[in-house]
Amino acid sequence: MPTLFNALINHPRVRAGRVDFSSIKVCFSGAAPLLAETRRRFEELTGGRIVEGYSLTEAMLACAVNPVEGPNKIGSVDMPLPDVEMRVVDPAGTRLPAGEVGEVLRRRALAAYRRPRLPGRRRLPVHRRPRVKDLIKTHGYQVWPREIEEVLASHPAVAEVGVAGVPDEARGELAKAWVVLRPGQQAGAEELRAFCRERLAPHKVPATVEFRAELPKSMVGKVLRRALTAEPEPAP
Repeated sequence: MPTLFNALINHPRVRAGRVDFSSIKVCFSGAAPLLAETRRRFEELTGGRIVEGYSLTEAMLACAVNPVEGPNKIGSVDMPLPDVEMRVVDPAGTRLPAGEVGEVLRRRALAAYRRPRLPGRRRLPVHRRPRVKDLIKTHGYQVWPREIEEVLASHPAVAEVGVAGVPDEARGELAKAWVVLRPGQQAGAEELRAFCRERLAPHKVPATVEFRAELPKSMVGKVLRRALTAEPEPAP
């Protein structure tokens, strides 16, 4: 899970160069979205490759997986496995063409191990978006938290980050970031917001940044955005 990769990257023995990762060739990541910066740091550190999979608990194991060899598109979980069918639909359930954003429907023939592939089917890359309920609606725009998280995670002082929408009377919602700094690193809220302004549209820049020693996570290491927004705001 991504939390494990982050823990390894930031472990004191690893940072001191006292761990040999030369035996690592391939690692599998699942349970939560893998930030591009976490992947870059880990692969640079070990020389290995992270293969990311995508699924749901009730769908059993991975439904789509990045290839071990060949091109690997950042932000994509690539191809559905041979026994998985996927389609992207709008809120009404109508199938959307390639390149459109919608919800993913998936079907897996768990009992049809030897079923031959039907003619005329294509396996298209899958680009995962966050769940619709995580969408931030601010200034009349729709903002995906993952986009802001990817930018903040690329800051050299940031170890972990979670972004979610918090209520605002004037704008409906504002983006807020919760940040865990890397050991021995320092950064202020305004520094991180300035970092975002250089890389994001103005309405996507987090209005506030709160620093934490750790972020609330599920049992599989996924950052719980709803737990962050449910906590009371710290006193000014």
